[in-house]
Amino acid sequence: MGHHRKALRTTAVGAVSATLIAGSALGLAPTAQAADAVRFVDITGDGGTVLKANVITPAGADGTHRYPLLVLPTSWGLPQVEYLAQAQKLADSGYVVVSYNVRGFWQSGGEIEVAGPPDIADASKVIDWALANTPADSKHIGMAGVSYGAGISLLAAAHDQRIKAVASLSGWADLIDSIYSGRTQHVQAAALLDGASLVTGRQSPEIREIFDNFYASNLSKEQEMIDWGKKRSAATYVDQLNKNGAAVMMANAWGDTIFPPNQYADFYEKLTGPKRLEFRPGDHATAELTGLFGLPNDVWTDTERWFDHYLKGEDNGINREEPVQLKSRSTGGYEGYPDWKSLAATSRKIDLAGTTTIHTNVDSGADGGIVFLSSILDQVAKIPPMAWIPLLPRRWAAVWQSEKYDTTQQIRGTAELHTTVTPTKESGTLVAYLYDVGPLGLGKLVSNAPYTFHGRTPGKPFGLDLDLFSTAYDVPAGHRLALVVDTVDPLYIEHNPSGAQLTFSSPANDPSYVSIPLRKQ
Repeated sequence: MGHHRKALRTTAVGAVSATLIAGSALGLAPTAQAADAVRFVDITGDGGTVLKANVITPAGADGTHRYPLLVLPTSWGLPQVEYLAQAQKLADSGYVVVSYNVRGFWQSGGEIEVAGPPDIADASKVIDWALANTPADSKHIGMAGVSYGAGISLLAAAHDQRIKAVASLSGWADLIDSIYSGRTQHVQAAALLDGASLVTGRQSPEIREIFDNFYASNLSKEQEMIDWGKKRSAATYVDQLNKNGAAVMMANAWGDTIFPPNQYADFYEKLTGPKRLEFRPGDHATAELTGLFGLPNDVWTDTERWFDHYLKGEDNGINREEPVQLKSRSTGGYEGYPDWKSLAATSRKIDLAGTTTIHTNVDSGADGGIVFLSSILDQVAKIPPMAWIPLLPRRWAAVWQSEKYDTTQQIRGTAELHTTVTPTKESGTLVAYLYDVGPLGLGKLVSNAPYTFHGRTPGKPFGLDLDLFSTAYDVPAGHRLALVVDTVDPLYIEHNPSGAQLTFSSPANDPSYVSIPLRKQ
């Protein structure tokens, strides 16, 4: 665990620096025009907690006309001026916009509740305040936010029937499936959130205990942590959200290392009302970032179109577009689909033949990258994490490769791994990676996912099914795909006892494979 403690310290420092830089920059981003139009107010939240907020109303509002209301809760660790540039644009187009700092952060009162019941009650209190103190229309209310604000917006729409439309940007629908997928702690993601909240907010004793148990891999507290996370997940309340009928737009990045895309896509499929799902290259909240500075931004443009249609009734065509819109990491062009399952027209299996044994506790060199940095490089320069596949040490990494492909393989959706594992110890962690391998053996990371097991009988094989993180990536003609499995990755906490080995096999009655989802060409 020594290297994990070092990773935690390094990541937390990076998170703190990034948060302070972002906060300072965003504080300078709004123009003089926005500052002149903004009104800073105190709103009494749940239990009397004071929430620091700002309000922008349409120019010339005199109280005789009612305008649709947009409520914007802040992101984790960012100040209440975060949305001023976008709020000004929205007010200019006829919205009353109220942004507020969520409880526990910056100047707002209370302690950080991580989208717990007090946060959801706060959202309703902010709506109450806006209806009483601004020319807001009670029948046309929307909520939107980035990251933490996105999660709170989805949860609030499930609990408050007045919310008719939501734009959830780089958020989560299932908190546990985000930072504990495959029963594995996403340690860099948690450390980033932890570090940022220590600098910019006040943690409650409950969240401090959750973080500490998370880092310590305290299995006796595992169910308690899962229950805590489910209470804070919109997926738990999807029936209520569907009953309320809010129009839900969700946008996320393929490489989001805090809230991976799979959990958003799963939730999207369960929604029965008006809905839209967008995926773009990048990492957590990077696709929306330029819009916070008032620059042209596709995510914010679609957000405004969404509200214009579902709150103002404008016939702008967004309801007639294919509701699933994605941008490939390779081409950059948008593709539209009628639903999530239509991304892949077919699948192609790579057989994981033979029997392979690897030793644990050494990083083979195959890694998922560094939180934020790696996916931003992929977004900006199409440079994902890389590894020389022929040079990966086979003592610590299992490697299978496909044949060379004659044509471009357009991967769309979720690759699925199925294999048989025989451990020498009762616990263990493995990480699966899918690489695009060029003629010289250089592999570019397509996707990855971790998997942890506990309570297994040493020497007894068991079947393993693992969904890799969803993506959209084009493998060029002449390249091949490689599946690599090792046991150590700085993104995750591993649970491999000293001296443990893992054997992967492919029984005749239950062959091992990785299924690759492919778009119709």
